[in-house]
Amino acid sequence: MKYKYTIEHSPAYADIRMNLAANQSITVEAGAMAAMDTNITMTSKMRGGILKSVGRMLGGESLFLSEFTAQNKPGEILISPGVPGDVCHYHLEAGRSLFLQSSGFVACDPRIELDTKFQGFKGFFSGESLFLVKASGNGDIWFSSYGAIVEIPVNGSYLVDTGYVVAFEDSLNYNVELLGGLSRKGLKTALFGGDGLVCRFSGQGRLWIQTRHIGPLVNFLHAFRPVKSD
Repeated sequence: MKYKYTIEHSPAYADIRMNLAANQSITVEAGAMAAMDTNITMTSKMRGGILKSVGRMLGGESLFLSEFTAQNKPGEILISPGVPGDVCHYHLEAGRSLFLQSSGFVACDPRIELDTKFQGFKGFFSGESLFLVKASGNGDIWFSSYGAIVEIPVNGSYLVDTGYVVAFEDSLNYNVELLGGLSRKGLKTALFGGDGLVCRFSGQGRLWIQTRHIGPLVNFLHAFRPVKSD
């Protein structure tokens, strides 16, 4: 059954207004439900079992997901991501997967399987999360970002700063590397220029990036934090 939805207030403060048919369900990231009709019920679960749920926790995700169902008649639910920015819809075909940044998942068809993929040294050296969310199955999925989302069709090779990657199709391969390589110039750029570590995507498929990096915002706000005086 197709979902009827509208993405509102994009790209700065996007949310999803979802109109569920009678007895239709949607899986939502814990805490993302902003408002809903009273005939919609909620159940919480540790998606994928204890071990996979612990992996999500280590990757910065919630242990729990919420499933909302419109009981006996249609109902509306408003879904709001935790970070101000954009929301994008993607339809997964059977046998394919989509990789998301660990905090990017918002909602999906309950038939979609969400798993945590360890990035190993790729994630360690990039300074980003050690985990990606792997979504597979057949159905609809929605993901979010900090800032607007830009879709990029890759056919060959493409470079993206590690802090701007939102999602990519499983037809793309990637490696984390220094911009400029391991040369003296590349190391100098990484240490002093602020633009050092990038993901090199190769193959053919779609990639989504965000127009803002939350790191500089955190650094900016840090100067205004309350400080206890002696």
